[in-house]
Amino acid sequence: MSESLIITSTYKEGIYKELLPQIEAVIKQETDIIANQANISAILKEAFKFLWVGFYRVDKDNDELVLGPFQGPLACTRIKYGRGVCGTAWKEGKVLIIPDVDKFPGHIACSSASRSEIVLPMIKDKEVTGVLDIDSEKLDNFDSADEVWLQKIIGYLFF
Repeated sequence: MSESLIITSTYKEGIYKELLPQIEAVIKQETDIIANQANISAILKEAFKFLWVGFYRVDKDNDELVLGPFQGPLACTRIKYGRGVCGTAWKEGKVLIIPDVDKFPGHIACSSASRSEIVLPMIKDKEVTGVLDIDSEKLDNFDSADEVWLQKIIGYLFF
């Protein structure tokens, strides 16, 4: 793959369609999940100009999420089970799309610039192993199309 992304589409689903084979090409031969998460974070941040894109992994011993590879401003390092959007997505084992983070009870403001968020649990063998968290500076920036395409991308981590 080239060192830069090839994106010709101007609409969200078109961008995802173009990104999918590029992401697959980058991570297919790499077995290290940290390296793959780092590249996925960079690709999504570059393609969509999101405020923050990153992964948190489950630390069962301490009942919290621990920061993994990310792109964007300084992030929260640890998030307790059930706290904030990420901890709630982990607890409920489902995707959370938050149109306005200021209206989410218990939202953890790692960055005051964040206005909307999507968090997708990464599930392997019926267990949440971590989450993909994406923040936007725009209100209501995420929808079911993001959910569908981002779940496909997460699926690549578990070839």
